[in-house]
Amino acid sequence: MQTPPETRLSRRAIVKRLEPFQTPSVSRSISQLAITGALYAAAVVAMYYFSLRVSSWLALALTIPAAGFVVRLFIIQHDCGHGSFFRSNAANQAAGWLCSLLTFTPYANWRRQHAGHHAIWNNLDKRHAGADIYSTCLTVREYQALSPRQRWFYRLVRHPAVAQLLLPPLVFVIWYRLPFDTPKAWRKERHSVYLTNLGLAGLIATLVLCLGWKPVLIVQGPIIAVASIVGVWLFSVQHRFEDSEWFRNGKWNPADASLRGASLLRLPRLLQWFTGNIGFHHVHHMLPRVPNYRLEACHEAEPLFSGGGVTTLTFRQALMAPTYALWDEARGAMVRFPSRRRSGV
Repeated sequence: MQTPPETRLSRRAIVKRLEPFQTPSVSRSISQLAITGALYAAAVVAMYYFSLRVSSWLALALTIPAAGFVVRLFIIQHDCGHGSFFRSNAANQAAGWLCSLLTFTPYANWRRQHAGHHAIWNNLDKRHAGADIYSTCLTVREYQALSPRQRWFYRLVRHPAVAQLLLPPLVFVIWYRLPFDTPKAWRKERHSVYLTNLGLAGLIATLVLCLGWKPVLIVQGPIIAVASIVGVWLFSVQHRFEDSEWFRNGKWNPADASLRGASLLRLPRLLQWFTGNIGFHHVHHMLPRVPNYRLEACHEAEPLFSGGGVTTLTFRQALMAPTYALWDEARGAMVRFPSRRRSGV
């Protein structure tokens, strides 16, 4: 798929045109953080009440909304990492770290790793910088050049059952407890991992001492498992879907990559609220300083966005997106893995 010439435009002009949307509202940010935190706390308290006094099954029934609040808190943490949630850097740092205790994600380390993603997304010549398997891919030619064993492992790790269900809880519960992919020179980021671990240890120890290990496991375990699965799915489907486009370095630019390498994920209103409007991912990549509560308005205000210049994913299409795993340079399209008979695996 070739990018139409009319979409090869100046990102600077768009940024300037949409500048009003890039200023956070202190009152909206505080209210969003307070309401989301309060709803999460209420859900967790109710879960502990049911698990201790009524039925563990009733507690598990509240896992879905509680996990949804964690996803929303992660979006707030994400905004803090971009400096878009508050004008004050200190306020962003404080709010981001507090959210990290509920998302199990070391704030400073993730923020710097994520900044790297924003610098190179959908750039074919700047991939493989770390352990991210969700926003990158091989080309068909690169996949075919792998040995049979390497192809088998590549497919296994990216199988939806593994990549979308099994790995996300392991990443958030175990992998994020280590300064993974973190150079030794990133001292502040490495310290953030240990500081988050210390905070989590204190929080969980307090809960265990007050309530016992079994209720804590029944309540907190499913919440972070479901939240991690939803969060990883959201991130992955908005960069690697059937109509996403990848560019060689000489043709890559933030404007085209935002329009062609990120999607507009149309979710039901309730899910859009829980996911903090992150479905407007094209806006976020074009203008990362827009806070989540202004992404939709920003999309509607820009004719290039609202006029059909962005690939739109329905919820059903998004569920199928993880099956598109390779970039076919000859066709200019994302494709599924070849059949095992044809690939020799």
